[in-house]
Amino acid sequence: MIIDRYIISEITKPMLLGCGMLVLIFTGYSSAVHLTNAAQGLIQLSTVSSLILLNTVIALEVLLPTALYLSIIYALGRLHRDSEMAALNASGIGEIRVAASVFALSLLVAIVVAMVSIIGRPWAYKQSYRLESEAKAEFNINKIETGRFLELKNSHYVLFAHGIDSQRDRLLDVFLQRDAGGKNSVIYAREAYLPPAEPGTPRIVEFINGFAYTLDQDGSKDVTLKYKTLSISLGDNEREVNYKRKAQPTTILRESTRPKDIAEYQWRLSTPLSTILLALLAVPLSRTKPRQGRYTSFFVAIVVYIVLLNLVSIARNWVEHERVGAFPGIWWVYALTPVFLLLLYYKDTFRFRSRQAHSKASSI
Repeated sequence: MIIDRYIISEITKPMLLGCGMLVLIFTGYSSAVHLTNAAQGLIQLSTVSSLILLNTVIALEVLLPTALYLSIIYALGRLHRDSEMAALNASGIGEIRVAASVFALSLLVAIVVAMVSIIGRPWAYKQSYRLESEAKAEFNINKIETGRFLELKNSHYVLFAHGIDSQRDRLLDVFLQRDAGGKNSVIYAREAYLPPAEPGTPRIVEFINGFAYTLDQDGSKDVTLKYKTLSISLGDNEREVNYKRKAQPTTILRESTRPKDIAEYQWRLSTPLSTILLALLAVPLSRTKPRQGRYTSFFVAIVVYIVLLNLVSIARNWVEHERVGAFPGIWWVYALTPVFLLLLYYKDTFRFRSRQAHSKASSI
């Protein structure tokens, strides 16, 4: 029991520190993205902190298992390098016993990850979509940076405005460009403004006195239109107001037969399982020889982590595009992981038996 508490304590300390650092790095990245959008007038500054917090909640389902995995590598690797693990083995405490302690800790972390993934993830996405929708409805023309090309979020449009009339809330000498379906559409207007919009509805821009050009790549079907008033919807109506699987409750996804819903549902259920499997994988991957460099085990562990993460991503993509059915779905990745895990755990046992057999053969 004392040994179990010692091992868990050695892992927990760097895990909390590592998780804090990962959250800080992610928050910094998220802040940079949202503050840039706020500076460009795409969202209100008052919603930035809420969006950052919601994105952090969503990221915890990945950050927590990652912090636990790396902390196990670090803590057990130190025990190996300082010969503490050799002393434990001499006392009859083998790697399986250590793995049992790691499993107990990973089970607690997996419960937290399950709550974040199954309950927190859809709630955070729902709130995030709502805030973004409200921010678009309150789009502030006066905050648009003139003289620069602005890629409008959640749309295929690029906007350029030469100036702003702050008193009338209008853009002056405006260009709007979209490249889709082999055709390049360019709109020029002397003025443009945004009528009031309800949250959840697509953003409409009214262009006044200008020309609209549709340019075919072959040059044979170019179209030129002169207009007095032209209305353009920015964004995809389906993405703006319709069904969003990431914001759906897990119980709804469970009953769905849509491939993307199935992939999302299986992802939510798999996160606690991946937390435990990663923790157990970290135990044999942390093996290092006494006084060996501390970064050796980290390099191998990171490679294994990247491979596993990519396999899960590939599996989700296959399910979403119906290349793989609901079964095996993404579960084939987690079926392969225990096989690799057993090979790692018993690698030294196989090597030891091979040496014994070789010694017997030499003595004969």
